[in-house]
Amino acid sequence: MAISDSDISIVLSAYLEHYPDEAALLSEPARLLSQGRDFASRRNFPMHVTASALLVRDAAEILLVEHRAYGITLQPGGHLEPTDTTLIDAAVRELAEETGVDPGKVFPASQTPVYIEYGRVPTRPEKDEPDHYHLDIGYSFETAHADVGRIQESEVTGAGWYPLAVAERLVGHRIARAASAPARID
Repeated sequence: MAISDSDISIVLSAYLEHYPDEAALLSEPARLLSQGRDFASRRNFPMHVTASALLVRDAAEILLVEHRAYGITLQPGGHLEPTDTTLIDAAVRELAEETGVDPGKVFPASQTPVYIEYGRVPTRPEKDEPDHYHLDIGYSFETAHADVGRIQESEVTGAGWYPLAVAERLVGHRIARAASAPARID
């Protein structure tokens, strides 16, 4: 079953239990989600949901990609697909698609996202997208042996492992949260 607005709202609520100081920052997406307008669809404007993966290897480095459209270094992630059934699985799918990492070598650090960000995306005429917002839901994963495989060249120009301190300077506070997420590997 596809991801529903209710599924997204449940994840947002669980996140806000861990990070209540972010409630004001996420009040607008919470309001929009309460309207039930299929925010899992990338064709939903003014907002739709994306899922991202922060993959930490050996508690020392993190996998980042060079995003083709934005021209910046980011965590792997992207739009939800109709076949996605959970947000965390969508994050793993995006990770595997963009970086070629074997999903069998990736383990969730937590079932709760380590960050949720609501950010503006400028108009993209080549994708027939007006100015809109992404509600990006990011999960932390751990690995000991995963490595970059074949990258998704239509989305990224490269992928590589970065020391945590370097990655935090490039990407921001979400790196520290991913690195400190409590390990729950089964």
